Amino acid sequence: MSDRPDDCGSSLVVDVTSAQAPARDRYFDTLRALAIVRVVAYHAFHYAVLALLFPSMGVMFALGGSLMAKSLDRSPGTKVIRSRVRRLLPALWVMGLVLVPLMLAAGWARHPAWPDFLLWVVPLATPPASHGLGDVGAEGAGVLWYLATYLWLVLLSPLLLRLYRRRPLLTIAVPLLILAALHSQPIVTGNNAVQTAGYVLTFLPCWLLGFAHRDGDLRKLKPALVAAIAGALTVVSLGWVVEHPGPGGLDLVPFPLAHALYSMGFVLALLRLDPDMAWLGRLPLLQRLVAALNNRAVTIYLWHNVVITVAIIVGDRLRLWDVHQGLIVYLAFSGIALSMLLFAVLAVGWVEDLAARRTPRLRPWPVPAPRHAAGRGPGMERRSRVGAAA
Repeated sequence: MSDRPDDCGSSLVVDVTSAQAPARDRYFDTLRALAIVRVVAYHAFHYAVLALLFPSMGVMFALGGSLMAKSLDRSPGTKVIRSRVRRLLPALWVMGLVLVPLMLAAGWARHPAWPDFLLWVVPLATPPASHGLGDVGAEGAGVLWYLATYLWLVLLSPLLLRLYRRRPLLTIAVPLLILAALHSQPIVTGNNAVQTAGYVLTFLPCWLLGFAHRDGDLRKLKPALVAAIAGALTVVSLGWVVEHPGPGGLDLVPFPLAHALYSMGFVLALLRLDPDMAWLGRLPLLQRLVAALNNRAVTIYLWHNVVITVAIIVGDRLRLWDVHQGLIVYLAFSGIALSMLLFAVLAVGWVEDLAARRTPRLRPWPVPAPRHAAGRGPGMERRSRVGAAA
């Protein structure tokens, strides 16, 4: 991708339904909603420019880092970690209960050893998947690197937060230096452990910038300085990609250091901007859409690649791609994919409610409109911030 008693936040799992809960931070909710929409659009249409317009993964990790720092300041590390695991994993288990039997029944001839299937229970690396079933399982599992990366960052956060508060610049610089030292080596490989370590290094700086946001360090920087740093980071990373284009053109994913720098530039600017979003309360339909995307962020993220792949298969069966009208094809494909995604949200989205210890419900938006915080303190002290529990 909440107002929970244990006040544990993540970048995907949120709750904006409680009438008694403190006011939501609409800016965080809006960023998370935009990130989810961009991820779905990117995987549906594969336009690399979408990742440049809004680097969703860096934004989500930054939001997660900010909310993690808040939770660690309020609760013991073991409690925070336990809460996040409880909030995140049940939705993955449901996905595994559906996809793994289907992949095995379809004839997964060279499936890995059974212990590897435990990654569908605790994703310390991307869970294994088959390329049968029209690649439905493989495409669905392909996005689970985010959960593995997020889980490692959560587990490391008590230590990372202590290190950041002692040596903030050095802590942020270390993963970048490691990526720079390995720039000639393929981080994203067939080795699952190496791949996961590469993603952790790539997005750790954004997670740490979330710490900086929570501690108020970003607000101490002058806007002009932030703009200069953000601009430099994005220009340098884009320059590298332009000079060394990958198979996807202007695609940052094959270049972890460039990806990290570009994401940091956007995150730095977005978290320093931190505008008042009171106007969102005057647009009830948009507010409900933002709330729905936040309340079902995990379900949407887990299932969107599955439904996109199935939509392509359905389009093949309907001979949709034989129509030589680009707009009609796009609209038809989008309609099929969005309809199936809505079905998935209605069918299994309630698992997020159970994981959050709420009453399961089909409607993903809140009954009362979330209130906007009245007061903003200096630095990180915005009493409006409430973590999205995971």
